[in-house]
Amino acid sequence: MMNFLASELTQQVAHTARDFANKHIKPHVMEWDEQQVFPLQVFKAMGELGLMGVLVPEQYGGAGLSYFEYVAIIQEVAKVCGSVGLSLAAHNSLCTGHILAFGNEDQKKKYLPKLAHGEWLGAWGLTEANTGSDAGNMMTTAVKDGEDWILNGTKCWITHGISGDVAVVIARTGEARTKDNATAFIVEKGTKGFTGGKKENKLGMRASETSEMIFDNCRISDSQRMGAVGDGFRQSLKVLDGGRISIAALSLGIAKGAYEAAVAYSKERKQFDQPISNFQGISFKLADMATEIAAAELLTFEACDLKIKGLAMTKQAAMAKYYASEVAVKVATDAVQVFGGYGYTKDFPVEKYYRDSKLCTIGEGTSEIQKLVISREILKG
Repeated sequence: MMNFLASELTQQVAHTARDFANKHIKPHVMEWDEQQVFPLQVFKAMGELGLMGVLVPEQYGGAGLSYFEYVAIIQEVAKVCGSVGLSLAAHNSLCTGHILAFGNEDQKKKYLPKLAHGEWLGAWGLTEANTGSDAGNMMTTAVKDGEDWILNGTKCWITHGISGDVAVVIARTGEARTKDNATAFIVEKGTKGFTGGKKENKLGMRASETSEMIFDNCRISDSQRMGAVGDGFRQSLKVLDGGRISIAALSLGIAKGAYEAAVAYSKERKQFDQPISNFQGISFKLADMATEIAAAELLTFEACDLKIKGLAMTKQAAMAKYYASEVAVKVATDAVQVFGGYGYTKDFPVEKYYRDSKLCTIGEGTSEIQKLVISREILKG
């Protein structure tokens, strides 16, 4: 029987993340958002608290915590700022998570301590301009040259594509649309031929850096290859399973932030000599919000439980990500409605939750792709 009551450790970790977010992130949220400032110093500070290596075992310098603590941390940060929550999730689950899952011992010892301590920031490159969900047709290639590989191509929509100190990059090593045609490589910032490109000007999540990564005859040693040649896409799918739990947690944080703001405002705002929370038009919205958040949280916890036990969780992770992200959008939309005209201004927090929420239905596999994953899982066998 699954027991999802938060353990004492999970509560302590959540409290630490909440205090940090309220003290070091909350005062700057709108400034960073409007100016598209990527607050690198905040991630260095989170590294000192162990938040940059939540799932990394202690032997590699990490906090050695479980997915339940990880979800709690992402939620608490995202309740304050979705952008910082997004970057924290991408660093932990994608770049760091990929090296943890598929790196050899030398690679783990070299990279994980720096990533876990926040000394280095991680990026992860799969997506390209013409191959979002169609990753088997990627144009970025890696060609063997003696003991080296030469990378050419451009990745886009990459979190920390400019500021990242190290990137895990998936490049095509076989013919387009053939089986096992991609391989994973670790590329360090400063490697000749590897540069950051255009930074995107986004609707929401504006303090999370999103940019291109460009490879122009970038030569790396075969020692930077992760796993077998041709195993890159298979690795990526497993990394994305865990990453979808991250986005579910991010969605929950944004939804809870919007919901809590709406509840507080509905009690303070008066019309016809009484709080607007007294009106069914408002109270029923709040009831729907609370119910949908609770359901999304249970789906996320189920995926966490399976992940921790090492059991198959592709379907559950996709369900959690799909449902939680759609709930985040709906809750944020209803929160703006509760605030009325004020909700449409930047003087109140819900307009930012509204803008930030939408990315959760797009990043790490759109809602449509999650439905594809879920339907394939339930129809196979």
